[in-house]
Amino acid sequence: MDNVFIEGLEVDTLIGAYDWERDIRQCLRLDLTFAWDVSAPAAEDDLGKALDYASVSASIEAFARAARFELVETFAERLAAALMSEFGITWLRLRVTKPGANPAARGVGVEIERGCR
Repeated sequence: MDNVFIEGLEVDTLIGAYDWERDIRQCLRLDLTFAWDVSAPAAEDDLGKALDYASVSASIEAFARAARFELVETFAERLAAALMSEFGITWLRLRVTKPGANPAARGVGVEIERGCR
């Protein structure tokens, strides 16, 4: 199976368990890999058969704007389910990084895989 990816997508969202975090929007950095057969869209040069990066990115940004989670884990789980449902994705890997959450680290977060290849 082929992979399509979006790397380093930054979105602002309301995320965090601490009281001070509940009043601000914070940046999350997302790296996504999707199982997607690229042979049909490539053969016909047909965007309609491809996984449209712009549409996926717009959906992620809308999700992040509306999200109100305490945990990065919850953000990741819910986003993965939404993308799989909306775009018919059978497998994905999603890495969510919260930069600045730990001053001694470049970022912290989670990486999940959902679905079947």
